[in-house]
Formats: sequence, C-alpha cells, structure tokens
Amino acid sequence: MDKVPMTVRGEKLLRDELEVLLKRRPLISKAIGEARELGDLKENAEYHAAREEQGICEAQIRDIEYKLSVAQVIDVTKMTNTGKVIFGTTVTLIDVNTDEEVKYQIVADDDEANIKEGRISVNSPIARGLIGKMEGDEVNIQTPGGTKEFEIDAVDYI
Repeated sequence: MDKVPMTVRGEKLLRDELEVLLKRRPLISKAIGEARELGDLKENAEYHAAREEQGICEAQIRDIEYKLSVAQVIDVTKMTNTGKVIFGTTVTLIDVNTDEEVKYQIVADDDEANIKEGRISVNSPIARGLIGKMEGDEVNIQTPGGTKEFEIDAVDYI
C-alpha cells in the first residue's frame, strides 16, 4: 500500500471531521430506534431517512479512516529551508509577463486543495511544474489556459 502525502493541516482537518462523524453515530442509532417504534417499517419515512443517514455517515467514516491509514504526514516546518519547492511548501510566484504575484501552498489532492484559499493539488499542472525547482528559477508551465512563465520569488517552509 503506497503512502499518500498529506500536510499537518490536512491531517488535522480529517481527524476533526472524523470526530464529528463518530459523535453523530449514537444520535443516528437513537433516531432509528425511535422511528422503528412508530410502526410499519415499509411505510415509515423517518426510519428510511435515518437508515440512509446512517449509511452515508458510515461510508464517510470508512473513507476518512482509509485516508488517514495511508497518509504520510509531511511537516515542512521541521525541515531546513533549502529554497527547493517540495510538497507542503508555500511558493510565491511572479508572472513574468504581467508582474502579477501569486502565492500557493502545494498540498494533497482531494481534501486539502482549494484554489480560492491558495492551496493547489500536488498533481495540478502548476505544482508539477514547480516541484524540484529552486527559489529564483524561471519556469514555463503548461496550464489549461496556455503556457505561463513564472519566476519563483520565494519558497517558504511554513
């Protein structure tokens, strides 16, 4: 089983979500019990809704537990900043053509990536073009909107 990289923040978010789901379990069971007391289960909408909620909750718990079991948590704050772009680093880029500055943290795929918050998937075109490069390098990255040329202004291990 291959390990999947995850940031410390991503692991904490998953553990918090798991805790919430585990606390919902007894409430769902109670709702099922109460609905069962209402009579005929074939015609009981409350019972069927509670069972469906239980199935969704259990699936989410299994999914999170699996993700945590295969996670390799990478804490870049404990590493020496060599100026190299690696998983977990925060990279400040300057668009060579427009002088526009953007800042991205390179994170795991599903649960962590959020472009609006400046977190991009390690498998995104921009991250793949940056991994392994050094602060001060100029990189050409093929994006869905065409080729972009960036200068790596800063690499932070935060």
